[in-house]
This record gives sequence, C-alpha cells and structure tokens, in this order.
Amino acid sequence: MQNSIKYLLVAIVTFVTGYIYLRFAYHSYSDGYEQEIVLIILGTIATMAVTASLINKQSEVELQKEQRVKIFNLKSELYLDLINFIEKIITKGTIVKEDMVALEFLTHKISIIASSEVLREYSHLIETIKEVAGDHKITPMESDELSGQLAILCSKIRYDLIQFDTSNRVEVENLIKSNIDKL
Repeated sequence: MQNSIKYLLVAIVTFVTGYIYLRFAYHSYSDGYEQEIVLIILGTIATMAVTASLINKQSEVELQKEQRVKIFNLKSELYLDLINFIEKIITKGTIVKEDMVALEFLTHKISIIASSEVLREYSHLIETIKEVAGDHKITPMESDELSGQLAILCSKIRYDLIQFDTSNRVEVENLIKSNIDKL
C-alpha cells in the first residue's frame, strides 16, 4: 500500500510540474501546430501517470489474492490432516505414543496458521485426547466425546476458512453438534 501511495504522489508531482511547464510552453508558442505538440505531450504524460498507478495497484491486489489462496490451501490441508488423524485413532480404537508425537507436531503446524478461536477450541480437543489417552484405549463413549469435541472444532474451522457471514454462527454450531450426536 505504501508503494502505491508513493507512486501516486510521484505521478501527481510529475503531472503538475509537467502541466505547469507545458502550459507555459503552450502560451509561449503562437503557432497552432506547436501548441498541439505541447498538448500531445501533456496528454501522454497524464496517460502514463494514470496507467502506472493502475498497474501498480493491480499488481498489489494480485499479490494479496495469491497470498490469501496459499494461506487458505495451507489451512485446509492442515485441518483435513487433523480430521484424518482423529478418524484414524478413533477407527483404530487405541492411542499409542507415536500417535501422541504425531499429534504434537500437528499441533505445532496448526498453531502457525489457525485463528484464535480455532486454537482455543483445539486446546479443548487436546485435553479430551489426553484424557482418553490415559489407558491407551478408546471406548465407544470416549469416541463419542472425541467426535463431539471435533464437531465443535469443525464449526470454528469452518468460520476460519470461510470468514463470511457470522450471523448464524451459533445455529451452525448447534447443527453440526446435532448431526454428530445423531450418529
């Protein structure tokens, strides 16, 4: 944004200086042909200044868009890895030391990109996993508890990825929790 403003200021200063000089030159020439040349030069300078400013702003917007797409893809991959990890341990029915190490590294990755709401809810999921991991076995009741906690986390992840309408947030969270409870 700062570069855009700098370029715009340089363009404005150049345009105003050029305009003042060319206006002086325009009035100093009495021949119509010479005045037309001065007007063409003034028009060219104005066109170049506006075009440079527009191209600079467009480049800045494109870079921001690419950055948002990369962050979205990274978040999506990590969140799906987490869901797949939880699915794996629930399906397996046990939590071994290697699973806890894998979860630890997944936690570090998620902590880099997740929003504060996701991190807050993720910490609740970690607490639940630690409780379940005490005896290294996952009972059906513990499986339901993990799924319920993951459902709540998924609603936070949804808003972290989409970041649009937050007015129906509570309703969506309740629907997600309800869908998990039905299973």
